[in-house]
Amino acid sequence: MVEKKFYDGFGFCPEESVHHFRVVIPPGSQQDIVISEHFSWDEDNGAMPASLSYNHDGQLKVLLPRSKWNEIAEDVRAEFNKRLLTFGAKAGKWKTGVIPMSRLLGKELVLLAWAIEDADPATIPTAIRNWLGLAQEERWWLYSMTNAATGHAASGRNKGWRKAVRYALTENPVLESQRKFDDSMFRLAGGDEPVEADSKGKTKSRKIKATARLA
Repeated sequence: MVEKKFYDGFGFCPEESVHHFRVVIPPGSQQDIVISEHFSWDEDNGAMPASLSYNHDGQLKVLLPRSKWNEIAEDVRAEFNKRLLTFGAKAGKWKTGVIPMSRLLGKELVLLAWAIEDADPATIPTAIRNWLGLAQEERWWLYSMTNAATGHAASGRNKGWRKAVRYALTENPVLESQRKFDDSMFRLAGGDEPVEADSKGKTKSRKIKATARLA
């Protein structure tokens, strides 16, 4: 009998990969949400850090105002849980403390957070719609390209690819019937391997091979 794997947070299973992301939701309603990337895991990782800027071996990816987090939290939870359940993993939920995420879901969350961190709050619903309209492989690719150039929470903010991601998701409304991904602004931002569309208008990536794994 195959032993069932234990998934923590949103799809994180240390037995599959210790590479993961963490979302820190502090108590109260005013402090920023902190998202970071990590490459190791131990039994103490589930505790709230003494300082929200303390992230062990990880790299801080984004500090998101609580008001903006509240705008995206439910849509992100629903999107990720829909996929987690198809893989037999338990649904995740947002709660005060440290919430681990699989590395792929973490990349997708950070991409959306980057898009709205400096955006007009009125554009957040557009960002969510456009983010949901992207295939998961497109989200991974956009994260990878943006992270390579401007991935740190502070030093990469509002520059290059980070700015291009904001423009693409918040200022470029996409109707349900329009699923073709417009990558022109990313070429301007310095991307040398844009996502391309095939003859049917379906997007594909030369950078990322599709995978069904959560890790």
